[in-house]
Amino acid sequence: MATQATAQHRLSLLRIAIALQTLTIFLQAVSAGLLLTASYGETLHSVGARVMYGASMLYVLAAVLAWKPGGGPLRPVRHACGFLVLASVQVVLGIAHVPSVHLPLGVLMFGLSVLALARR
Repeated sequence: MATQATAQHRLSLLRIAIALQTLTIFLQAVSAGLLLTASYGETLHSVGARVMYGASMLYVLAAVLAWKPGGGPLRPVRHACGFLVLASVQVVLGIAHVPSVHLPLGVLMFGLSVLALARR
C-alpha cells in the first residue's frame, strides 16, 4: 500500500511538472507579445526563457523519478527529454534572433505540452 501511494505521489509530481512547463510556455507567448509593445518585454521574455528551461529540466527529473524508482513506463522520460531538446533549440534560436523558426517552434512546444498534460 505504501508503494502504491509513493507511485501515485511520483505521478502527481510528473503531472505538476508538465503543468508548470505548459504554463511557462504559455507565459513565454504572452511575454513575446510584450516584446512588441512594452519596453520591459525583452527582459521579461529573457527571464521567462530561463524559467521555461528550468521547468523542462524539472519535467525530466519528475519523469525519471516516476520511471526508475517507481517502476513506471519509460515513455514519459522520452517525452521529457524530447521537450528538453526542443527547449534547448528554442533558446538557441531565440538568442540567434531567428523568429521565423523560433515562433512556430514555440507554438509546437505549447501544443505538445498541452497534449502531454491531457494524457496525464
